[in-house]
Amino acid sequence: MLLKNIYFIGPMGTGKTTIGRMLANELNVAFIDSDHEIEARSGANIPWIFDVEGEAGFRQREKQVIADMCARRDIIMATGGGAIKRMDNRKQLRSSGFIVYLHTPVSVQLTRIAKDKQRPLIQQVDREKVLTSLLAEREPLYRELADLILDTDKLSPRKMINQIILTINANGVCNA
Repeated sequence: MLLKNIYFIGPMGTGKTTIGRMLANELNVAFIDSDHEIEARSGANIPWIFDVEGEAGFRQREKQVIADMCARRDIIMATGGGAIKRMDNRKQLRSSGFIVYLHTPVSVQLTRIAKDKQRPLIQQVDREKVLTSLLAEREPLYRELADLILDTDKLSPRKMINQIILTINANGVCNA
């Protein structure tokens, strides 16, 4: 049982969903990917939402999902990379959970998302420039919000899970 929810933040391609799902399995709690929840609720994929409603429409949907998930207990959630842009989201996450920032260099992100066609913000010729710009804008917010920062290019998934478990146990997040 978790005394606080655990939220993963960070740019796209950092492993938030992969590590979040692994940790949820390890702790035997529910895992939610906020982007997948938005798609399930809307009946449409994220590129379609961006095309029809723009980023503002998507962010409004994201805000509602985050508010709903933060009201739940015993969950681990992977957020979208831009979720931290909204003050409301940051407040919700901070007040209800323990926040893990998965940091990854842009070069590693590029490799991980090389064939991805589902991320509207990077469907451009110079993905590296886009990712570098997004990281410059968002990293101060990720770092400010994080209770734990992990460099995903330096640790295996198993070592990250072990580090998270040690940290949440030491911080009274987990009642296991």
